[in-house]
Amino acid sequence: MTRNTKLLLACSTALIAMGGAAAAQTYTIGITQNNVGVDSYQTTYEQAFIAAAEANPDVEVVVLDAGGDVARQIAQIQDLVQQEVDAMIIWPTNGQAVIPAVRQAHQADIPVVITNSNIAEEGFEFIRSFSGPDNVTQGARAAEIMCERFTAMGIQDEAQIVQITGQPGYTTAIERAEGFEERLPEVCPNVTLVASQPGNWNREDSQRVMEAFLVQYDDIDGVYSGDDNMGVGALNAALAAGRAEGITFVGATNFAVGYDAMERGEYWGSIYQSPVDDAEAALQTALDILAGEDVPFLNYFDTPKITQDNMGEFTRPVF
Repeated sequence: MTRNTKLLLACSTALIAMGGAAAAQTYTIGITQNNVGVDSYQTTYEQAFIAAAEANPDVEVVVLDAGGDVARQIAQIQDLVQQEVDAMIIWPTNGQAVIPAVRQAHQADIPVVITNSNIAEEGFEFIRSFSGPDNVTQGARAAEIMCERFTAMGIQDEAQIVQITGQPGYTTAIERAEGFEERLPEVCPNVTLVASQPGNWNREDSQRVMEAFLVQYDDIDGVYSGDDNMGVGALNAALAAGRAEGITFVGATNFAVGYDAMERGEYWGSIYQSPVDDAEAALQTALDILAGEDVPFLNYFDTPKITQDNMGEFTRPVF
């Protein structure tokens, strides 16, 4: 049902009711996601999004997944424009490449909410809100966790670390790396970041990256990974090489495998982020915009630090 058809039906209902309560507005919201199959966070996000939509009788959703393919996501955005959805939620596969398609949605008067990973600033004028974590802050908090651990170990003036980033061109990967790299010299100016390589949000890719780091560097005191899925891949490589002891592993987006590794004492800390909160916040942001409410342009939800010291305060992640 198009927006125009819904509007006509709503007006007709109001006239027939002759002053009675009008029928509730039903909205169709389309979402195109990054790559549901790449990790359990995105899979859980999709399940939570669908559940939240099904629990709301005034919402119909069109759920699409780009499978990590920028061209496919652009085509999906264009398809949602043609379907005349009432609002659109986009989890960008590439924050720069999707901008022309987002502009098309904007020109069609479809409010766009970017979820989880923001688009490049050049596209800000074409969206109504970003709903998700503050990825720069997450990176900065991860740097603080790393520095606090090194200080407790007494190696804050000599430690060497490596970094495993997410998918190149992906805004979350860029922002988490920026936040980490900017904050680390502020809190631990003598810690040296010796190398950085992408792990593409993939555990096996990250394990291979860490294997190469271990061959290249005899002295690695810490590993920062853009999420725990990659961080556990790095941990697995270090365990296989017999070098995990003495290396501080810090990630972001605390996965269940990261939480379990922390519980075993193998993985030091991360940033706690719920895909359920992420999904529900995105849907609610879109609904608030459609209801005419004042929604912040950067609609962040909090993502606190979690380490072996305080992990008892947090429930084990479901993804």
